Amino acid sequence: MPEPQPFDVVVIGAGPAGCAAANTAALLGKKVAVVEKNPAVGGAAINTGTIPSKTLRETAVALSGMRARALYGVDLSLRREATVDDFLRHERQVRTVEAAQARHLLGRFGVTVLTGTGSFVDPHTVKVTHPTPPGGSTLLSAEKVVVAIGSAPSRPPLFPFQHNRVHDSDELLYLTSMPRSLAVVGAGVIGSEYACMFAVLGTRVHLVDGRDALLPFLDHDLSAALAAAMTRQGVVFHWKENVTAVTAPRVGEIELTLTSGDTVTVDHVLVCAGRTSPTAGLNPGAAGVGLTGRGLIPVDEHYRTTVPHIYAVGDVIGFPALASTGAEQGRVAACHACGSSLLTGLSAVLPTGIYTIPEVSCAGLTEGQAREKGIDYVVGRGEYAHNPRGQIIGDKTGFLKLVFRREDMKLLGVHVIGELASEVVHVGLTALVTGSGADLFLNTCFNYPTLGDLYKLAASDALLKRDKLGRDPAILEGNW
Repeated sequence: MPEPQPFDVVVIGAGPAGCAAANTAALLGKKVAVVEKNPAVGGAAINTGTIPSKTLRETAVALSGMRARALYGVDLSLRREATVDDFLRHERQVRTVEAAQARHLLGRFGVTVLTGTGSFVDPHTVKVTHPTPPGGSTLLSAEKVVVAIGSAPSRPPLFPFQHNRVHDSDELLYLTSMPRSLAVVGAGVIGSEYACMFAVLGTRVHLVDGRDALLPFLDHDLSAALAAAMTRQGVVFHWKENVTAVTAPRVGEIELTLTSGDTVTVDHVLVCAGRTSPTAGLNPGAAGVGLTGRGLIPVDEHYRTTVPHIYAVGDVIGFPALASTGAEQGRVAACHACGSSLLTGLSAVLPTGIYTIPEVSCAGLTEGQAREKGIDYVVGRGEYAHNPRGQIIGDKTGFLKLVFRREDMKLLGVHVIGELASEVVHVGLTALVTGSGADLFLNTCFNYPTLGDLYKLAASDALLKRDKLGRDPAILEGNW
């Protein structure tokens, strides 16, 4: 057997976390190889998940004419039934460009890319099994290893995924016809996003979930507002229900039997039952890497596993399992592995972006969490309908909600629902990271007209509620 090819750092997996780790290590002067089982780099974020689903959302909004109806009161949607090609064309273009960009960056930083499945031979040796053809394998030796193998949709055995109309979230990119009706099983983030997309295109959507509220980790006001918006779109919610049986004939509608005994009959079924990481295929025992009971890899604050020179980042370590956080974890791990203090840890405050229709985004404490912690707080709201940019873009239901500590008006949480929520949240996120409060928003001059001005509205609303506006000279000095 040939000698292993030597590298300073070997990264297994070329999703956002793996690419970020590889590029960072290469920038720090290390000889780096990245192993990716798929021909295209970028992982689920670029090829099957994050970028495709968000692109599909924009396509659904455009094809449905939603924005035009809000702006002009005129239906400018397609006058014919949207086809699968209509729905997927832009997604395919964006996905191709982004995968090429990710590959270009790896090449620019001098990272060696090997296509194949990576597994441990021993703690310092990784075997790359190449796809057939040409097949074969390559051995790599590494001073440091970063595991970033991502995750894949879970497939509960109850559902016949071999049926051409029963899908997991990855398979939606290969639809051959637009569903007339769709049951989405699981009202998590992915399920909620896809439910909105198909509903605005005219598909009859049923959303089935064992819980009693939509995305309960959100601030209650956002969760309620999103559920109301989805109901207006025509989504039918089945709360406190699980699927107990599936009848899926080759021809005709699929029937789902629910816990209550009720049935739902639909054209297509989308199962969103969480994601799992294929850690068993790594042969972790050969490297001495331990796993949790759920098959995840436990790590310390530097993202080291139980073997100090082996790191793990991204979905393979569990929550929050986001592309943004995975990439940051990859950079932190690479810096520590390479002995650099350039980046020593993740930010204490991380944002969440949910690309439903409307968008939802948040960071920091919800109102409920502040209450549970016993914090004396005050809430301020800025309505899109009261903001000129909100009027211009036709969003009459969106809002920004800020949670402040009452005694000093320090910002504790920012919550947004509406057009561009995932962008609007960043002003509040920066305030949270820097420990700022209402005075930051009152003393900042925002472009006019912009949604950024919502922060002045919300901060002023909170101060009025606190009933100190006329007695606090520091507040009166602010430019608001």
